[in-house]
Amino acid sequence: MQDHAFSFEVAATREEIWSLFWGRRQRVVEHGDVRIEYLHWGDATGEGRIRHCRFRVPRYLLSGGVGRSWEWLTEVKPCESWRYDAVGKPLYSRATGWTRLEDLGGGRTRIHFRETYEAFNPLLRWLLEKHVHAFISRDNDRIMKAAIEAGVAHARTARAARQGPG
Repeated sequence: MQDHAFSFEVAATREEIWSLFWGRRQRVVEHGDVRIEYLHWGDATGEGRIRHCRFRVPRYLLSGGVGRSWEWLTEVKPCESWRYDAVGKPLYSRATGWTRLEDLGGGRTRIHFRETYEAFNPLLRWLLEKHVHAFISRDNDRIMKAAIEAGVAHARTARAARQGPG
């Protein structure tokens, strides 16, 4: 089983970050090579949300360099944390991820992310799991941080435009 974790800080409150993940109702969100399609919104807090993701994987997996996962979100604690469980392919696998928002004060938040990943097939687990997960996870911290910072900037600009001058 693979285990990948990282943390980073952004100049935004937990509420601002929460609204990026949970406040919008866009059916499809894209960040470069990553595409997330929401299939079910879950309850009022997002508990039970279901999403289908598309992302890059190594070409030697013979999937055209595209991986897919089906994820459901649980253990949702508004403005604090959530968990997802996923099944994916190629390399038929399961993953569990946790995101936690830590209030640092002064309008700053540290985002903690951790994911475990395991291929179902023992032979493929031994041969490919480590390399495939390293490939998938390689830029997660950079991509997630850039997407959050861009989302916060966009939300602030939109909010200022709605409020008008003065």
